[in-house]
Amino acid sequence: MRFSFWPWLSKSWDELSGLVAHVEATGWDGVYVADHFMADDGGGFGAVTDPLLEATATVAALAGETSRVRLGTLVLGMTYRHPAVLANLAATVDHASGGRLLLGVGAGWQQNEHDQYGIALGSVRQRIDRFEEGVQVIAGLHGHPVTSLAGRHYALVDAICEPKPVQNPVPLLIGAKGDRMLGIVARYATAWNMWSTPDQNRERFAVVARHCEAIGRDPVQVSRSTQAIVIVSDSDSFENERAIAEGLAPRPVLVGTPTRIAEQVVAYADAGVDELIVPDFALGVGAQRTDRLDALIEELAPLRS
Repeated sequence: MRFSFWPWLSKSWDELSGLVAHVEATGWDGVYVADHFMADDGGGFGAVTDPLLEATATVAALAGETSRVRLGTLVLGMTYRHPAVLANLAATVDHASGGRLLLGVGAGWQQNEHDQYGIALGSVRQRIDRFEEGVQVIAGLHGHPVTSLAGRHYALVDAICEPKPVQNPVPLLIGAKGDRMLGIVARYATAWNMWSTPDQNRERFAVVARHCEAIGRDPVQVSRSTQAIVIVSDSDSFENERAIAEGLAPRPVLVGTPTRIAEQVVAYADAGVDELIVPDFALGVGAQRTDRLDALIEELAPLRS
């Protein structure tokens, strides 16, 4: 397995930059940023009015401040990012990072940011239709000298994207859990991501595998990442941490000492998960957070494959 870090972007730039520098220096494999302009109403990750750094500018800036970690987006919403513009952005960030970008995209879901900005979210069917066309746009622009597409949502005529990415194409991660979206994963994705327990991940990847087999693709060509909220306890008695975990349901939660958490992560490896992403939502702040990250990677590193 690989182990990556997801800092919530409600930090000052100096705090975020220092935190990313720390995880790169201490052996984490990647850093992911979420694409939201505000917290979700009632989502549990802060108030809607809390400041959030913007994802694409953040990942571009981190490309110049890091040298080793993979940089990923988790995930860029197709509803408010035209795929041709996104393809060019991704190519530029891939050059700036020396070929370390993992381009994570999704169909979009968060109602309040669309409402505030006057952007149509659309029905689930409309979002997935638009998303599939958008993925085709990105694949075409990265993979071909010119791309034309006459779709219901996007129309390109002899369109170019130059320079091409260092990685040609940039690896594409799709965040998805529904059956139809998992079919798009099977057709286009290098990697797939969803919040999940080990059992949930196993069951949903079986759907990906069936879609892959139907089109003659080997499912092992799709790597699997997932995330769970991690709550670190300083002892084996963690009643307070359990109460916090219950408040974060239904999101998957790993709770306990770093050793106990590593034992729980084995179940993800056994389910076939390739990468665990650790958000910092419940890791504390300042020195407490970095100390917990250090203790976690020390216990998780032996599980690498």
